[in-house]
Amino acid sequence: MNDFRNQSPAGRVVGLWRYPVKSMAAEALAEVDVSWHGLAGDRRWAFVRGDAPRSGFPWFTLRQRADLNHYRPSFVEPERPDKSPTVVRTPSGAVLEVTDQALAAELDPAGIRAIKQDRGIFDTFPLSLVTTQTLSALGEMVGDRLDVSRFRPNLLVEATDEAPFQEDDWVGRVLQIGGLRMRIDQRDGRCVVITIDPATTVRTPEILRTVARERQGCLGVYGSTVAPGRVSVGDAVVVESAT
Repeated sequence: MNDFRNQSPAGRVVGLWRYPVKSMAAEALAEVDVSWHGLAGDRRWAFVRGDAPRSGFPWFTLRQRADLNHYRPSFVEPERPDKSPTVVRTPSGAVLEVTDQALAAELDPAGIRAIKQDRGIFDTFPLSLVTTQTLSALGEMVGDRLDVSRFRPNLLVEATDEAPFQEDDWVGRVLQIGGLRMRIDQRDGRCVVITIDPATTVRTPEILRTVARERQGCLGVYGSTVAPGRVSVGDAVVVESAT
């Protein structure tokens, strides 16, 4: 294995999030264990639409309900998230089990149901990363300061170099982040979810149009675990030398 002690960091972790229920609110973390299946407890639950058999994308997400981010999931036993019961605090303040039919009925009276997958319910890869420089550059393009939660990453990295979009250059490389080794597999292709303001639910289509026009529809990167380990806010991010 490479010796990273004398390598200069490419950046540091300034934000960590997991999403216990797909498309619901994030849980901000100070540190987390990362396994072969992503962050412990990340996207283990999702809601499936009633028309799932006729759809290649069966999940009930922010596409269908823009305020889904206002529903806040958490773990009854946060020290063991992959084994813990999961509950959801609704915007009204009610706390319901994720499998409670009352929650499904509130979200979509037409009919949805909660399912769990221990390997996580990911659109592409189990890890996602974006740099602060990239978000700032996109904000300048669209003339707005964009909240990172709009993009729903697992890791937010403040790069040492101020150039934006540099995570694109990490595709095909392995990052050492705390105890984790993470391979960057591909750029993150974006959808209409990034047009939704997490606080107000107002949609700004120009954000997605700009990403499509200027960045080939991609912003940030996807990755997978090479060696499991613990990651903390403040950890250095080191790009392994290419072999």
